[in-house]
Amino acid sequence: MKNKKGEKMNHNVKYSILIPIALLLVASCNSTKYLAEGEHLYDEGIVEIQNDTLDKERKKTFEGNLEELLMPKPNKKLLGWRYKLGFYNLGGGPDTTKNFIKNWLKKQGEKPVLLSDVNREYNENIVRNRLENIGFFNASVLSDTIIDGKFAKVKYDAYPGKIYRIASVKFDVDSTKALGKDILETRDGTLLAVGKNYSLDNILNERDRIDNYLKDQGYYYFSPDDLLIEVDSTIGNHKVDMYLTVKKETAAKAKEPQKIGNIYVYPNYQLTGSGYRRANPRQLELYDDQLYIIDPENTFRKKVIKNHIFFQRGELYNRHDHNLTINHLVNLNAFKFVKNTFEDNPDSTNTMDIYYYLTPLQKKNLRFEVIGKTASVYNGTEATVNWQLRNAFKGAETFTVSVFGGYETQTGGSVNLNSSYLRYGAEVGIVWPRLIAPFNWQTGDRYIPKTYTKVGYEFLNRRTAYTLNSLSFNYGYNWKENDRKQHDLALAEIIYARPRNITAEYQAQMDTVPTLRHIVDTTFTFGPNYNYTYTNTMDQSKRNTMYFKGGINLSGNVLGLIQGADYKEGNIKRVFNTAYSQFVKLEGDFRHYLKLGPDAQLASRIMVGTSYSYGNSRALPYLKQYFTGGPNGLRAFRARAVGPGSSMPENLGEDNFFADQTGDLKLELNTEYRAKIAGIFHWAAFIDAGNVWLQNADPNKPGGQISKDFLSELAVGGGLGLRFDLSFLILRTDLAIPFRVPYNAKSDRWVFNKIDFGNSNWRRDNLVFNLAIGYPF
Repeated sequence: MKNKKGEKMNHNVKYSILIPIALLLVASCNSTKYLAEGEHLYDEGIVEIQNDTLDKERKKTFEGNLEELLMPKPNKKLLGWRYKLGFYNLGGGPDTTKNFIKNWLKKQGEKPVLLSDVNREYNENIVRNRLENIGFFNASVLSDTIIDGKFAKVKYDAYPGKIYRIASVKFDVDSTKALGKDILETRDGTLLAVGKNYSLDNILNERDRIDNYLKDQGYYYFSPDDLLIEVDSTIGNHKVDMYLTVKKETAAKAKEPQKIGNIYVYPNYQLTGSGYRRANPRQLELYDDQLYIIDPENTFRKKVIKNHIFFQRGELYNRHDHNLTINHLVNLNAFKFVKNTFEDNPDSTNTMDIYYYLTPLQKKNLRFEVIGKTASVYNGTEATVNWQLRNAFKGAETFTVSVFGGYETQTGGSVNLNSSYLRYGAEVGIVWPRLIAPFNWQTGDRYIPKTYTKVGYEFLNRRTAYTLNSLSFNYGYNWKENDRKQHDLALAEIIYARPRNITAEYQAQMDTVPTLRHIVDTTFTFGPNYNYTYTNTMDQSKRNTMYFKGGINLSGNVLGLIQGADYKEGNIKRVFNTAYSQFVKLEGDFRHYLKLGPDAQLASRIMVGTSYSYGNSRALPYLKQYFTGGPNGLRAFRARAVGPGSSMPENLGEDNFFADQTGDLKLELNTEYRAKIAGIFHWAAFIDAGNVWLQNADPNKPGGQISKDFLSELAVGGGLGLRFDLSFLILRTDLAIPFRVPYNAKSDRWVFNKIDFGNSNWRRDNLVFNLAIGYPF
């Protein structure tokens, strides 16, 4: 596999990595440079639990959690280097110099953390309190200082004793009152189970659990602090009895469920300098017998507002409707501020009026973006102007118009063909925050479903090859079933792409490489498109999480069957004088994440794509075909540089590679170990495998058709990566080499015996550097 960037890029990469490492090394050489006589640099705090009953792994985790509580934190390290302290020392340390460079270095660093900054008694109490909070009531902690030259550690020996467990739990409430009855309803779900160890966290969570239940029964003014859980640890045998009661000082209003009174909505509210100020309309009209909408300028349609207010007059307050209403109003993408208040109704006991103050976002918005593009061969820039009109039809719709233009040129290799291209176009879209359908369709009320339509045009000018005009239309729905499941159904996806102005040079290349003709085939697809996504990766408490996205794309199926299209018999059917594609395309992307520790995980992915072209088509159209390689796939191979099958990549001229390897089926497998080094620095080791294949044999791509031996045609590569996690984005660099090349002879596909890092020609042809944003999966 060849890297058209050559050695120049590799040298730049080396320097970009070596220079900061050299600076860090210099900065860390003399950490104790400015320490006064008798001072010691605080290296770390160590907690050792003196208990033989805990297993080794649990004990280690427990000690690590306790060490996180110790204060202060030692100077930050990177691979053992105190790099922040190093910057501070390079800046002159305690010197009050006015030198700009030294002051800047000091700001990037941090002062030395000294042994004298450590309050051992404070840390002993912190560790002891934590032990007592999880049931070790008679714990004790001793500490000692370990001096090693100019460095010092503090060791804390924790003696937890025997843990206390729950013997009984009693809900000591008045069962004759409504509040007492409702609290007793929660007993079966208690977190304070007999036999469990005492835990302050569980006690606090139990109060929150009961309060959450009561909120859904109307107790708006009740609070977790109104619950008291008393613990009796004098019963002996290292056990405790627990008694849950309602505090005597709890307000009478908190003990009564509250009903919903009047509902007032101000959908065009403007925030004043003194805060939210209520308007005094001369006349209020009750809409749909449910709420008052104060909107003199008729900014929003009343029905739209009502559809997102889930409280009803006369019902009991409940937290579900409260949160659901706020969530909907925020996610309408129409309001800058959403605020609500509850006030006692002056005419009815235990009744609350609700006021919603909604401050609209700016109706019109213009955004201009310029981005740079970097790839292994092409580099360029693109500019986009996006105009947005919110609440376009008084129903919280969003109307957008985007205009874009970009230019990319070939900076790697010497291929003259397609050496640069210009593209520009526009897209008009509307998003409605509801389902627009001729039938009643419910998707749940937690999330707002959306209906969308988009019309786009793009003009691509490959200056020495051809021009391409593309039109697209999409109409469909997307909705979330819950926080893990999402659906996207495009009822109509239409794509029309037609090439023009094919140059004599490109025509000559097509005569040499016939597969290039597929790129300039007229494309016309129409049909539905459905995608389903499931993920639980947001659950940080799970050791195993997953992501799955599966989809089906159809084109021309019904019409092709009706018309009796059959390309094998030369019976090609047309619409608007254009042959259309007929296929079924299925694809799935499954990812698994295994947490190996707080700062390490194993991420794996399997991507499968298959299709069946029939009737009017022999193969997928070029725009719908699969490819592999590149920074998010097989990183040891360039994008579109592998397959189909064992087919040899085409070369135009001497050593000039033209990457256009696509197929009708795809299999890709990736696994990657990720770990944190320190601070923003992370690293990864990865292995990728995959290929694409053709549905039908192609004489111009020998070995490209799928067969029973397809696994022997997998390309394999691997490498190492360095990542910079800046919170708001992740900058990723990967350096990879091929392990297995599918277009070599069967006996010569594994290339481990050819790896030779000392050979400049091997490095040029096999080292592939990828620079990207975000993780590949």
